[in-house]
Amino acid sequence: MVTLKDIAAEAGVSITTVSNVVHNRTSRVSPERVAKIWEIIEREQYVPSMTARTLANAESSIIGVITHMTPQNTGSTMSDPFLGSFVDGIESRTRAEGYYLMIRSVEDARALDFLSRSWRLSGLIFTGMFQDDFFTCTQKLGIPYVLIDSYIDQPDVYNIGLEDEKGGYIATKHLLEKGHRTIAFASPSIRPGGVVEKRLLGYKRALGEFGVAFDPALVFTQEITVEEGRRLGAALSKRTEITGVFASADILAGGIMAGLREQGVCVPRDKSIVGFDDNYLCQLTNPSLTTIHQDAEQKGILATEMILAQLRGEPIEQRSVILPVSLVERESVRDIRETR
Repeated sequence: MVTLKDIAAEAGVSITTVSNVVHNRTSRVSPERVAKIWEIIEREQYVPSMTARTLANAESSIIGVITHMTPQNTGSTMSDPFLGSFVDGIESRTRAEGYYLMIRSVEDARALDFLSRSWRLSGLIFTGMFQDDFFTCTQKLGIPYVLIDSYIDQPDVYNIGLEDEKGGYIATKHLLEKGHRTIAFASPSIRPGGVVEKRLLGYKRALGEFGVAFDPALVFTQEITVEEGRRLGAALSKRTEITGVFASADILAGGIMAGLREQGVCVPRDKSIVGFDDNYLCQLTNPSLTTIHQDAEQKGILATEMILAQLRGEPIEQRSVILPVSLVERESVRDIRETR
């Protein structure tokens, strides 16, 4: 079986150069040499051994995308369209740099420690991280990591976040400006120090500016799935006093719209709804969904750049990056002032 050493000898280059070409790190290798190395690789049908590479380098060149699952958050990791767009951004950069991608849901610190030791991961990108035992375990792994949408306030933490409070504010304000005063807030479970809490704070701030008292009875929590959204939509169909809904995720908003429709409630004629994320679902719903835009793919790209910089030992000027949000108006909100 041909080895890197054999390929390097025939091509007249170092083993490191061949390894760089195999893993698509060719910025410092001439096009002629790249072509020569690939000609040998294809002729000899060379396939790199991930096991051998892991043993030799004490790492696997795998970057893990870890969703911290809790007992309240069940279901498929990839069922949320936001996560799909986010992972697209990570995959494009890791592939370009010769790294591989692992996507896993991990429930507790013990499982995280076992995963990192078993696969000798090069880096970790976390979603759904809070300042708890799971985060403490992360710090002890000694592996470069980046947190996504985390509000852990520590100077040595790398984080890619979002204007979550502002997003909740402008979504609710949009409904208020269209004359709605009884507005439901729909989300997954609300944990202190998380993105959902921030979006709820924005919801409260907008209500306060318009002189509308916050009513806890208008806060509805459930899993972020289409089916849970449909159940909530059916329940909201009976609440005729509620004319507006702010859902903290588009997939939840889409489910609510389906549940309302099944009960004969028309959006936006009877109820208006605003989502959050601006993923592809927004243009597939009927009517199309007004929502808060965030660039999930860019979030993934930036997180990967932070991981790669840590792996290369390069300085990172900004450890925390907060991406902007904006309102995208479509067809799911009606101005009820026009009928008064």
